[in-house]
Amino acid sequence: MIEVLMNAVVKSPLPAPAVKRVIQKAARLEPKVQGRVDVTIVGKTKMQALNKRWRGFNKPTDVLSFAWSEDLTYRGDSLGEIYLCPAVLKPQAKRFKVAYKEEFTRLLIHGLLHLVGYDHDSDTKAAKMFALQERVLSLRGAKRRGNPTGLMRPNNGGIATVA
Repeated sequence: MIEVLMNAVVKSPLPAPAVKRVIQKAARLEPKVQGRVDVTIVGKTKMQALNKRWRGFNKPTDVLSFAWSEDLTYRGDSLGEIYLCPAVLKPQAKRFKVAYKEEFTRLLIHGLLHLVGYDHDSDTKAAKMFALQERVLSLRGAKRRGNPTGLMRPNNGGIATVA
């Protein structure tokens, strides 16, 4: 069972029910996705502040994930929080030549996978994470992006862990 709580500080390209459906689709393919996920849509200023505090980068980023435990094991109801920044995602979608909603969905999935322990800090881990990410995305009818190398750039999304 998955519960999704959404807080849109700025306008989200997907309504809350669509965000929940994406996360439910991911849960069908990855059994570790269970419990509650908090999704917050923020502007550039808030995202920059979060990125600076938790990752040391003083600029906004597309997605940040905050897992509730350092070892990324499931404890209690909440997997953690995902923050998405449409002001960063929209130009990123243009750069990758994909629809804005598709890129938003891709990074929502990306953040969710970080919450359950996936990472892209090695080629092997990246291949596994991105394959699952694109597989979940394809369930929404999006075409796969062959090599999402934009997601492997330093400071393009990330995970911060809070105990």
